[in-house]
Amino acid sequence: MAQVTKTSSSTFDLPHQILDNLPVAIYTTDTEGKITYFNRAAADFAGREPELGKDQWCVTHKLFTTDGEVLPHDQCPMAVALKENRPVRNQSAISQRPDGTRVPFLPYPTPLHDEQGRLVGAVNMLFDLTDRHHADEARHHLSAIVESSFDAIVSKDLNGVIRSWNSAAQRLFGYTADEAIGRSVTMLIPDDHLDEEPRILERIRKGEQVETYETIRRRKDGSLVPVSLTISPVRNAVGQIVGASKIARDISVAKENEYRIRMLMREVNHRVKNQYSVIISMIRETSKRSSTPAQFERQVRERIMALSLSHDLLVSGDWKGATIFELLLAQAKPFGNEERISMSGPSLTLSPNAVQYLGIAFHELATNSAKYGVLSAAEGTITVQWKVTGLVGQKQFQLIWKERDGPEVQTIGHGGFGSVVLRRVAPAAVSGTGVLEHDSHGVTWTLQAPLTQLEASVDSEHVDQRALDQVMSGHEFGIVP
Repeated sequence: MAQVTKTSSSTFDLPHQILDNLPVAIYTTDTEGKITYFNRAAADFAGREPELGKDQWCVTHKLFTTDGEVLPHDQCPMAVALKENRPVRNQSAISQRPDGTRVPFLPYPTPLHDEQGRLVGAVNMLFDLTDRHHADEARHHLSAIVESSFDAIVSKDLNGVIRSWNSAAQRLFGYTADEAIGRSVTMLIPDDHLDEEPRILERIRKGEQVETYETIRRRKDGSLVPVSLTISPVRNAVGQIVGASKIARDISVAKENEYRIRMLMREVNHRVKNQYSVIISMIRETSKRSSTPAQFERQVRERIMALSLSHDLLVSGDWKGATIFELLLAQAKPFGNEERISMSGPSLTLSPNAVQYLGIAFHELATNSAKYGVLSAAEGTITVQWKVTGLVGQKQFQLIWKERDGPEVQTIGHGGFGSVVLRRVAPAAVSGTGVLEHDSHGVTWTLQAPLTQLEASVDSEHVDQRALDQVMSGHEFGIVP
């Protein structure tokens, strides 16, 4: 006979080389029942070579019930398993091969689901009942498959008493098979979920499939674990419902990921609103201080780009903050000559709030220097020094931006946007004070604030929009040479 072929390597969870060598007939179908894979034992059992993608529901030539009545393929156990999305057990049938030979067998059709619980097909195992030895061996393989499952597989009778318990169940719930078998399944159910069990048993007695649902179960140590449950009726050899099989999947990681995503979205929403507040006030106040549309467009673009640079630092640092070194370099780089800026101070990671507002301050200082100060000339230096002083719990942060040996400075505008940012907005954002001074050698800006208001471990992200609007007033920050 021809070599068995397969449509894809993901049709079944076990490697095909294992399935191909099993002595039991195995085949798989898609959601419509079309055959997608069969092993050599399945072809030998059927006495024919099934046609992939064409044969539906069964690999056999003809089917009969155990009473000898014709059993249409679309009513066979595999068809029932797919249509009702549930395993079908203990329903024997008779296969007739093309040569007329009839073989009594026991099928084990089982729906297959992806990680989201969606039906993707089914697998069927056919046990030849004419040879009990081979059937027993095949059941051993089936048991091994269940035992090696990553999902907890538990069966119980109609009284809720546990009858089987695989290794994954022990890993998930903490009980060994000896501790669990013979006890009520309610030992796994928290008190506030005990009403689930009577409803489940009622549906099982009716032969209904319990759709996959999420709930909470209790481990041996008393801890609670979120699980996804799939429950199906179990029937005996004559088709009577005698219990239920339950597949429990630990979804703790999925729940934690969902929680992190929700928290991240809240955080993103919070920070975006803060950025909007700053940008709105920046646009409003810049419009008041711009003499032409072109000037307005240029100033707004530059300031928003400065905010974007700070934002990029925060994103690359998972919104945990950024160092002063990183922030200064990011804001000074667009103006060039950043090598003329010397920095010194202890390693300190600024909070997201401090990054945003000190970023604005550094941008205004660099902008002014590029127009009127050191960065506009061939000579001069800028030193930025910071330090932390005081006792634990009362530590103070001080930063000094000092320009020296640049163009001579005569005066500083007191009502400009940059002046307001440096004297009031940035200091207020970190509960500190800002002093902007100048002499003939250049500009000096000093910031002092409680260390707790700048460190990354402190959450001080709230922006008071009215306060921000109140402190932003005056004309563009400018130093008159």
